[in-house]
Amino acid sequence: MTERAPVSRKLSSIAESATLKVDAKAKALKSEGKPVISYAAGEPDFATPQFIVDAAAEALRDPANFRYTPAAGLPVLREAIAAKTLRDSGLEVSPAQVIVTNGGKQAVYQAFQAVVNPGDEVLLPAPYWTTYPEAIALADGIPVEVFAGADQNYKVTVEQLEAARTDKTTVLVFVSPSNPTGSVYTPEETKAIGQWALEHGIWVISDEIYQNLVYEGARAVSIVEAVPELAGQTILVNGVAKTYAMTGWRVGWMVGPADAIKVAGNLQSHLSSNVNNIAQRAALAALTGPQTEAEQMRLAFDRRRKLIVAELAKIPGVAVPNPLGAFYVYPDVRGLLGRSWRGTQVDTTLELADLILDEAEVAVVPGEAFGPSGYLRLSYALGDDQLLEGVQRLQQLFG
Repeated sequence: MTERAPVSRKLSSIAESATLKVDAKAKALKSEGKPVISYAAGEPDFATPQFIVDAAAEALRDPANFRYTPAAGLPVLREAIAAKTLRDSGLEVSPAQVIVTNGGKQAVYQAFQAVVNPGDEVLLPAPYWTTYPEAIALADGIPVEVFAGADQNYKVTVEQLEAARTDKTTVLVFVSPSNPTGSVYTPEETKAIGQWALEHGIWVISDEIYQNLVYEGARAVSIVEAVPELAGQTILVNGVAKTYAMTGWRVGWMVGPADAIKVAGNLQSHLSSNVNNIAQRAALAALTGPQTEAEQMRLAFDRRRKLIVAELAKIPGVAVPNPLGAFYVYPDVRGLLGRSWRGTQVDTTLELADLILDEAEVAVVPGEAFGPSGYLRLSYALGDDQLLEGVQRLQQLFG
């Protein structure tokens, strides 16, 4: 009897999302009655604003939404995304340069598929979101990590990028505000990196999903606003998930030059076709409706940001750069490693995260999910009381 052929070698090499894995473990422990507090998931704890839900309910009464619609998205939503791109990213595009996707994650996947060829090297500033290297590998590209530590506020420099560039470098990933660090590049830093990419003909995939979540007067200047000439070699990725507490609605988008959007659109026509029409109508309401509740959520995140930074800084051996965007803090915890805690030797942040979950019933994501060991990611997109209690448990564990 002939042995069955193996499953895909390419997919077998892809790791499960570390953030979702940790969050699933925390939820499983909660279901068992354990008082686990999870900082793992990058998901706002707020309800989606009611006017957005109402728009979805109204869309359910229109039979047109029960049919196939253009694979690239509803024309009216693509128009609204183009308007938002001009408003927030300083780039004027036509709706034809927009593809609506099943969340920002599909946009990231398709962006790499659109511009990466087998063997291309993709410069990936680290710490990075855990999905990027896997999406690069799925496009047969080679991720090249460029690490910036806490001493640089986790922001890479042009000099570091140039040192990593080779004749195989074709793409740069640029993320500001950053997941996992919350760091925001200054306008000057963004312009310098954009001019460098333009000079060397390098594609830029810029993830702007957190661009509206910034604090202390910071502004996440889009790389195409800083260097307008770069628009012909840049794909912007965005979505409604974070700003409007719509993670489960699964609506994102990609914006880029016509040739890249055409090939990505062809892919989506075979991959998934159109995004759920009800969710698209909800996203349209989010982008075109009142922004009052989105601003209230941003202010709540800002309050929580200040609290978690101040409380983590009280733990000896923990250094906490001040994040100016997103809803993450990324403490440097190398001072806690190489030691024994409650009888357990801890040498890596993988081991540290396990210890924290076992001893303090707090879920955090270890730095190995985002690059080098020595760091932890904590999302402060959870209720104020739980946020404080969780950090106090860490203070007791390591105090």
